Amino acid sequence: MNVLLLPHLKIHNANAFSSPFTIGFPAMTAWLGFVHALERKLSQAGLSDLMLHSAAVVSHRCDVQTYKDEGDFVNSILGTRNPSIFDGQFKKKYGSRYQSKFEAPLTSPSFIEEPRCHLDVSLVIEWSGNEDQVQQSDFTQQLQAVIATMKVAGGDVLSFGKSSVKSVITEQDTAQVLGQLMPGYVLIERRDLMIDAMQQGDDAIDALLGYLTVHHHCKQLEDQSVVWHSQRKTSGWIVPIATGFQGISKLGEAKNQRDPSVPHRFAESVVTLGEFVMAHKIKHLDDILWQYHPDLENDLYLCQPVNAINEHQ
Repeated sequence: MNVLLLPHLKIHNANAFSSPFTIGFPAMTAWLGFVHALERKLSQAGLSDLMLHSAAVVSHRCDVQTYKDEGDFVNSILGTRNPSIFDGQFKKKYGSRYQSKFEAPLTSPSFIEEPRCHLDVSLVIEWSGNEDQVQQSDFTQQLQAVIATMKVAGGDVLSFGKSSVKSVITEQDTAQVLGQLMPGYVLIERRDLMIDAMQQGDDAIDALLGYLTVHHHCKQLEDQSVVWHSQRKTSGWIVPIATGFQGISKLGEAKNQRDPSVPHRFAESVVTLGEFVMAHKIKHLDDILWQYHPDLENDLYLCQPVNAINEHQ
């Protein structure tokens, strides 16, 4: 297996709205979307034989732009609202939050909350194609020039490390590749937890929340002092992740759709459980590589781990 390492992409203001009801690390569809766009742009740059099949995401830092004041129970999103101070004409027409005490109250214009996050991630991308082109000295320069013009999960790429090409055959090769990306957490799918809970009678949302809820309980000691403990249903860094879309309408056409030649349908996000695992614990790259896997019979457009796809084939 040939892999391309893109180390330490520092991304500013990435979209943290991974699904309609989850905020945090960007959806897996965003990462594979970036890889797909990268393949197309490299093809336009003359590397038409290069194919990018799957990708793994290693998180080094995720700084979600939220704020929690002293005494607050929940976090608030740090949004951007421009212009923050309106000129006179705009203020009279639309209203403002910045009213003086001598003015009659006006209605503020509505806005959509857009949670953002700053990221430091590395990507491990499985590829195939003309090895001679990839080994050329100017390939790294081409790659850097292309990535500098792209968005990643809606965010701007501020900088990234020097890319490299590796051949991974044995477990030792895997350890060497992922060792270069430490410290870092690899995102894997834990759909098995959802399946187990649903087989025991939980519906999907209860199964999801059951593994995310933190339970607090106390124990009184002999000296009458109280010790509090917090625990979750299972160990590990379990998180909700968005891994694709479920079609909720028939294929057809929509008014003002982007590409009239492509059938259109409405869809909703598919959310399941994932886990961040330290990179050095991974033994096989197939355990962390994700790729597209549409299930057209069930109107599903998913991103799934390579090993899970191979098991069902």
